[in-house]
Order: sequence, then C-alpha cells, then structure tokens
Amino acid sequence: MTTSSAVPEPDTVSWTREPAQEPLDENAAALKAVRDMVKAGKRAPLVDMLKRWDPVDVMQLLTRLRLKQARKLFQWLPANPSIKVVAELRPEFRSILMEESTLEQFRDILAGLDPEDAVEILNEFPDDVAEELIARLRDVEDIGTRGSYADDTAGRVMAQKFVALPEDCTADEAVSQMREQADRIRKVFTVYVTDASGKLVGTVEVGKLLLAPHDTTLGKIMNRDVIAVSADTDQEEVLRLARKRDMRTVPVVSGDGHLLGRITPKQLTRIASDEANEDMLLMSGVSAEARSDDTVLRIVRGRLPWLLAGLVGASVAATVVGSYEDQLAEAAILAAFIPVTMSMAGNAGLQASAVAVQGIATGALWSGDIFYRLLKEMMAALFNGAVAGIILGCLVLLASLVVPLEAPERLALATSLSLLCVTTLAATVGASVPIILDKIGVDPAMAIGVFITSSNDVLGVLIFFLMATTFYLG
Repeated sequence: MTTSSAVPEPDTVSWTREPAQEPLDENAAALKAVRDMVKAGKRAPLVDMLKRWDPVDVMQLLTRLRLKQARKLFQWLPANPSIKVVAELRPEFRSILMEESTLEQFRDILAGLDPEDAVEILNEFPDDVAEELIARLRDVEDIGTRGSYADDTAGRVMAQKFVALPEDCTADEAVSQMREQADRIRKVFTVYVTDASGKLVGTVEVGKLLLAPHDTTLGKIMNRDVIAVSADTDQEEVLRLARKRDMRTVPVVSGDGHLLGRITPKQLTRIASDEANEDMLLMSGVSAEARSDDTVLRIVRGRLPWLLAGLVGASVAATVVGSYEDQLAEAAILAAFIPVTMSMAGNAGLQASAVAVQGIATGALWSGDIFYRLLKEMMAALFNGAVAGIILGCLVLLASLVVPLEAPERLALATSLSLLCVTTLAATVGASVPIILDKIGVDPAMAIGVFITSSNDVLGVLIFFLMATTFYLG
C-alpha cells in the first residue's frame, strides 16, 4: 500500500516578491508546494491559484523551479496569465521555458501580446522558428508587418501606436484625440502632423500643444524641421541620432515619407541596453549572438573563430621572438622584459580603443574632431609611456645593485625607450582602428577584442627587440 504526500490547499500558498538575484527563505514552502502539485498532476487547482498571482511573481516562481517542472507548468497555463508571464520573463529564461512548446501555443500567446512585446519575443527565437511563427501571425497585422523587417532595424522595434493628425486640426481637437486614444497609447510626448496622403510634415510637442490657444491649427505651431529615420535604419544609428538631437521619440517613415511608427523612450532604453551587451560580448571576443543557454556546438561555433584569431596573433608574436633567438642567447635577461612590454602595449591599446568606441557609440566623436582626438591620444600616451619608462629604468638600475647585470645603464635605456614607443604606438593604433572600422561599416567594438590585443603584442615585441638590439646589444 502506498501513501501520497499531502498537497496543501492553493489558498494557503502565497509568494513574496523577491529582489533581483536574492531568493527569499519564506518562499521555500510555496516552492515546495508548487513542485508537489506539479508532480501530483494537480493542474486545475494550481492554475486557478496562479491566476490570482501577479505575473512577476509567477515569473519568479518559474525561474526557481527545475527546468522540467517549469516547462510543464508553463504548458499548463492558459493564454491568460501566461501571456503576461511571457512578457515578464527575461529572454534567457523565456527561450528555455518555451523550447518544447508547440508552435500553435506560441501563436496564441504572441497574438495576445502588444505588438511591441510580441516582436521582441520573436527576436529571441531561432530564425527558422521565428519565420514559421510570423507566417502563422499574418492575420495580426502589426506583428506580420514588423516581422518582415530585418533584425536590429527601426522597423523591427518601432511602435505603431501614435497620434497623427492633419495640419488643419485645432489644438482643442488634438487634445480631444489624445484623450480618446489614452488607453491605446500609454504615453504621448509628440503629436505627428501629416498631409492628406499620410506623409509626415511636422511635429508638435505635447507641452506646446497644451499651451496653444484652443482654435490654433497644428500647421501654425508645428515644427517643420522634422527629423525621422527610415524603417531599415540600424537601431544603433537611431540611438545615436536620438542622443545627438536629444529626442525623446524618433518617428519612422517609409521611403516616400509616409509615417509608419515611432521609437519610444522605452524602446530607446532597450536598444541602448542591447547595444551595450553586444559591445561587451565583442570586446570579450565572443559572438554578439551568444546566449547563456547556448548549446555546446553553438558555444564552440561562436567562440572558436575568435580564439583561432588570437592564436594567429600569438603565433606571429612568437615568430618575432624566435627571430631574435641569437640576441636572447647573448643576453637572456631580455626575456624577462617581454611580458612587461606586451602587457603595456595591450593595456594602452585597450584604453584608447575603449574611449574611441564609446565616442562612436554615443555620437560624441565627430568627423571634424577625429584628428584632434588622435593627437590628444598620442600626446597622452607619450606622457604615460615616458613615466612608465622612467620608472622601469629606475627599477633596472636599482636591481643592478642587488643582481649582477651587464651594462645596466644601457639595459635601462633600452627598456625605457621600448615602453615609451610601445605605449605611444599602441594607443595610436587603438584609437584609430575603431574609427576606420566604423567608416567601412564594421562594428568598432570588434577592435577591442582579439585584433587590438594581438596586433599590439606583435608590435610591442618587435619594438622591444629593435630597441634592445640598438641600445643594449649594439
């Protein structure tokens, strides 16, 4: 005879909202109760209970369950509240939990979301799955239309809820329109003015509209100097424009100027976060598509090319060192300074390239300012290299008082000049390469990874041996 563990009544189970990354002990009982209910197949009472929970709490619960149980529970949830739960889930959890669900279940969930949230979720799926889902969502016009745009473009992330009115509309009528659409459009910062064919011809800020006389037409108070982006504009370019022009929202237009949508402040924040995460991965020598739940094969495919590129750079540096075998045999002490030189070259290059990438990303680096910026980087690197070189030279001379060194003065001179030249050259390369990559259409963040490190290692070793041969062994 077998006995089953008692399953608590749903009304007695509650969840306390947890801070980020900080599980609370008082939720342990609720977690165990839900696990027991899933294991016992108590679907109906469990679903009824979770319907009364806040979607954020349900999301936290799902992420605390074992993956198998979380998938099962998620499949039990009906369209509501699972629609809201999906919207709350972080991308990495969302892709894991939904991995084994059917396309039809996905379709029902996505069709019930706001188009902005639905398109964002679609971007988390593999391309083949996303295309299949978009095909099933053709009847949901907003999702189907934006799904046709390429990833990371303004058309893919734009909101299609906005207030657009004709030029002859009065301020009083415009305010009434905003009130009528308040439930559909959460926040309105700008009213767009269009002509009879739907082309964007001007904008009116809400504050200016509220202060205008009631019978004033929008055509008289609108700003005709409209700044807009096309639907195929890269989202990073949209972010740069918004920052440069201090725009809270950015209108999106078609090729012939028809208003299609707008990039909201919330979406600009998301773009900034996405681009920062992408740059961080590229700087670390990891593919921008890398995810925490990647398979082993995908991890290898995303990282191996970068590692092999680093291997090529290290091999070239080793070849340079090997070509000076005779000099190393003549003065083995030189080998002790190779890591010092390579480290200084790498650090100086990374510092300069990081500043250059930040300037490009924020739009602070203007074309007319490039030469002045490079000159400043060179002068700063020259000063830093001189200070580091003097310190290293002094350390060599102090060491010669304890350890017998041949010609310590010449060794100090050679190492000091090496650091001076290496630091200056590495900073110049680090500051200029991201700008060059940006001009040819390549993400400048790629420069901070393997390329800068490897190239500066090679240059650093080469310069070091040239200085050592000239001033120490010459």
